[in-house]
Amino acid sequence: MEVQPGTQSLLPPNWKVPQQFRDRLGRRVGRQRLMEAEGHLLIILHEPPDADDDFRVGHFFWRSPEGAWKPKAQRRGELPIAELLAKYDQMIDKLDDREEIADSPDEYFSLLRDLNPLVRAANNFYNTLQKAREAMPNDRELLLLRDSAYAMSRRVELLAADTRHSLNYHIAMRAEEQTENSERMAVASYRLNLLVALFFPIATLAGVFGMNLHNPLEEFSEKAGAVVMVVVLLLGLLMGGILTFFVMQPPGVKKTKHKKLGDS
Repeated sequence: MEVQPGTQSLLPPNWKVPQQFRDRLGRRVGRQRLMEAEGHLLIILHEPPDADDDFRVGHFFWRSPEGAWKPKAQRRGELPIAELLAKYDQMIDKLDDREEIADSPDEYFSLLRDLNPLVRAANNFYNTLQKAREAMPNDRELLLLRDSAYAMSRRVELLAADTRHSLNYHIAMRAEEQTENSERMAVASYRLNLLVALFFPIATLAGVFGMNLHNPLEEFSEKAGAVVMVVVLLLGLLMGGILTFFVMQPPGVKKTKHKKLGDS
């Protein structure tokens, strides 16, 4: 039975459950839990949660002392709890597909946002069925449901752990890239400072005293025209390219190799 939050009556009036079950229920579903009295079991479980939901949608499952379950399952031969368990598996399948194609910290963070409430709900789902199993140790159907709920909760926990590891890996890679870029810029700045320290005195003297000295290029320039200027310009561009290549070279820092997990 599915119950929306805020309704007045949580249990159907035609259910012949012990009165203490009705007395112990409030106006909201509350947490996932088990109630037991006079051989009756009332199992309260939640719909697979969404990260944006303020309230949880509840499902009530009543087992009479004769072993009859209400409400009836839609599929013949199954318990109604198994249908709810299938909804959890379907949601985990969708989140697993998202984890397979995720390739950025934003995608992994969004995935974790949806996984966190599902992990809590799955664990409480399993714990509730475990208590039901302990209350009815001879009910094999509850045993099978408990085992399926454990497998489901374990699966979603592993998916959340893999997602967190992938997110941490991407964050570490981004941090390493930023560190390498900062180191490269620091080395380039250091090299430029050395070049400035070397040529600044010459440039200062040339600016103060001038460099209009008589040289053979002046006579050759009068004969060859603009050829000398073009050659000097190309030579300057070539030297500038060589200097830029030298400045932009990455620093030759040796990195230590880290052992992988599991290596001896």
